[in-house]
Amino acid sequence: VQLQASGGGLVQAGGSLRLSCEASGFTFSEHAVGWFRQAPGKEREFVAGISWNAGNSYVEDSWKGRFTISRDNAKNTGYLQMNSLRAEDTATYYCAARKYVVLLNPSSYNYWGQGTLVTVSS
Repeated sequence: VQLQASGGGLVQAGGSLRLSCEASGFTFSEHAVGWFRQAPGKEREFVAGISWNAGNSYVEDSWKGRFTISRDNAKNTGYLQMNSLRAEDTATYYCAARKYVVLLNPSSYNYWGQGTLVTVSS
């Protein structure tokens, strides 16, 4: 079982990044995908989630209007499109998967990616 997060990097404020989360070893199409972030010295927090069939998606208020979550079950991949990035978006971003529905609590997710670092310079 593996979730491979990628797409992070260094970007200037106002720029965009698209994070990807490629799954293998389990039935991705039966799992919701959640994106979390963890800034230095802070707890891991929920950013966005999308249900198993993309019927429901959710973006936390702090990122609503700037971040968009999507998935492609044919490619076993989830995405987080991040636009209008700000310095405070700097963090390590993790994708995670759990059966069917999105929950906000990270402890409810069974599978985790290794994290991808996003650094936004001001």
